Amino acid sequence: MLDQLNRLEGEALAALETVKESDALAEWDRSYLGKKGALTLLLRAVGDLPKEERPAFGRAANEAKVRLEAAYEARAEALRREEMVRELEQGTLDVTLPGRPAGPGHLHITTQTLRRIYAIFAEMGFQVYESPEVETDEMNFGLLNMPPHHPARDMWDTFWVSDEALLRTHTSPGQMRAMREYCPEPIRVILPGKCYRYEQITARSEHQFYQVEGLAVGRNITMADLITTLTEFARRYYGAERRVRIRGSYFPFTEPSIEVDVDCILCEGQGCRVCKYSGWLEIAGAGMVHPVVLQNGGYDPDVWSGFAFGPGVERPAMLKHSIDDIRLFYGNDLRFLRQF
Repeated sequence: MLDQLNRLEGEALAALETVKESDALAEWDRSYLGKKGALTLLLRAVGDLPKEERPAFGRAANEAKVRLEAAYEARAEALRREEMVRELEQGTLDVTLPGRPAGPGHLHITTQTLRRIYAIFAEMGFQVYESPEVETDEMNFGLLNMPPHHPARDMWDTFWVSDEALLRTHTSPGQMRAMREYCPEPIRVILPGKCYRYEQITARSEHQFYQVEGLAVGRNITMADLITTLTEFARRYYGAERRVRIRGSYFPFTEPSIEVDVDCILCEGQGCRVCKYSGWLEIAGAGMVHPVVLQNGGYDPDVWSGFAFGPGVERPAMLKHSIDDIRLFYGNDLRFLRQF
């Protein structure tokens, strides 16, 4: 059967040399390499050989199949080149025509929104402070008043990189880095960046999203300062006619804690899927920095106080531009992106 295999390979290679068209090439493939091809049928007959001859024949047959497949690919590529040359000779492809112009690029809507938020907070005296996306468990949870096994950790579904490292679930770890760098001076910073949570993706929730953490630490800072800052931000970004609602909430790293809502621009307060039919959309969680967090950052909570807030970026953009699905931000659909 080895002689038969050698003859078949030689016959197939000779037939391949005569192939001049893609249809004939496809017929050659079916005749020799297809399910009912000559080589396939010969391989199925290996069971008729004595046991001691089967390994050698199997190896030889597989090697022959590899060579025929490589020859097939080479012939297919040659036919494609020949077809291109014929098209050029026949004038069906005019290589002198100008190419399709590439349109000018522009900033992604998320970047545009980030820059607008930077500008608003810069006018209020905040500077940008950057912190890493991959954080330690201690920075992301422990120093923010959430020791191991604290139930508040369940508020964030976490992507773990290792036993001690994770993709940050919020930008709040940057508070600790900023405080430890600037202590004992007053602080007024925003900490923009991407966050990651292992959550279901919906029209209003993504597993990756931007936040702009804000932190102010000084003497005699009160909740009134926080509410005034966030109200001023909302009115500068959304318009002076926007209504702002403050609700009590809970975050382990602030006490007391609040959430800030604005009336839903998409439905004018009537209720839609983005605002969960409430007429209001949350734009930020916030609160007074917890004394434990202040102390972990190096500040004496009996002398210093501060507030922190964490508005998103995509949701404010959704409200401002009447976008009803957060998934559009990461869908790479140019029909959507070119609108902004």
